[in-house]
Amino acid sequence: MADLHTPQAGDDHAKDTDVVALLMRQHGDIRNLFDEVEAATGEERRDAFRRLVRLLAVHETAEEEIVHPFARRSLPGGEQVVEDRLAEERAAKEMLADLDDMDTDDPKFLPLLQALRTDVQEHARAEERYEFTHIRRSTDATNLAAMAKAIKAAEAMAPTRPHPGVESAAANLALGPVAALMDRTRDAVRKAMGHP
Repeated sequence: MADLHTPQAGDDHAKDTDVVALLMRQHGDIRNLFDEVEAATGEERRDAFRRLVRLLAVHETAEEEIVHPFARRSLPGGEQVVEDRLAEERAAKEMLADLDDMDTDDPKFLPLLQALRTDVQEHARAEERYEFTHIRRSTDATNLAAMAKAIKAAEAMAPTRPHPGVESAAANLALGPVAALMDRTRDAVRKAMGHP
């Protein structure tokens, strides 16, 4: 039987040379992974949820490091657009951390996952409407490609599990697995962009 799972971020080696196309594809992958988590049970659900956590962490962190700074500088009213997106992201991260602390078989897991899905989809629609359209209009192919390259590098370098094992156990415990994954992804994005 063929493996029909959505690829992990960076696993498909797509030639994304436009940051907007790459992020839109990730939005589709996120929707598919929500479907997989909801449809699966037991170990399959746990595996699909791990992949969802990783993709959300890579996606949101890359947006915070690449898309939002560009939007702040380049879009009319960019500061407010970004603040609105960051507030949505903070709420989603808190819900994701709560889910990550639960067993995927817990009866409270699916209702909370469905609430997260609703929030994430509304957030994605707002990004597409208020940021992505304007980004494509306000920069050239070279900048779109450079931003896509940084996100692809982060996808490739980000740990595949929320417990990357590189930090100390105490640091992982203090940060929580989702926060630790986002920190590692942030480091990968900054390194890819040549920032310390």
